Amino acid sequence: MIDFNQAIIMGNVTRDLELRYTPNGQAVTSFSVATNRRWTNKETQQQQESTEFHNIVAWGKLAEICNQILYKGRKVLVSGRLQTRNWEGQDGIKRYSTEIIADHISATGAPKSPGESQVESSTTEKAKTDVPPKNEQKPDEKPIKKDEEINLDDIPF
Repeated sequence: MIDFNQAIIMGNVTRDLELRYTPNGQAVTSFSVATNRRWTNKETQQQQESTEFHNIVAWGKLAEICNQILYKGRKVLVSGRLQTRNWEGQDGIKRYSTEIIADHISATGAPKSPGESQVESSTTEKAKTDVPPKNEQKPDEKPIKKDEEINLDDIPF
């Protein structure tokens, strides 16, 4: 049987991000996302709410981009894998922390800076490296001109 470790959450960033670099120059940023759950109590018919806080860690180019587009209060969609770290505190007690190591982050809502896209800021580190340059096209594709109408029969799905 194949194992599967994937977490997807959507919530609000709870604090401004802080970008750091490891001694070998690798970028890393960590932040927290709050998610809310609302339900109606069946006995009292009153609305109830609870909030969960999730620790997020992003590495490399994704960490640098997150630091540019995310800020406290911004709505964000995060997907990644769950990872639990453990260490011994100064008091000798073993401590644990479960984090989401981000693979993909999409920020929605109002941008902080005027130059940033209003629609959605989204990045995946792997996808950025897999995208061919704009002028490069696959051999079996014909170029689409800017003013050319798209024929729906040409779409393969």
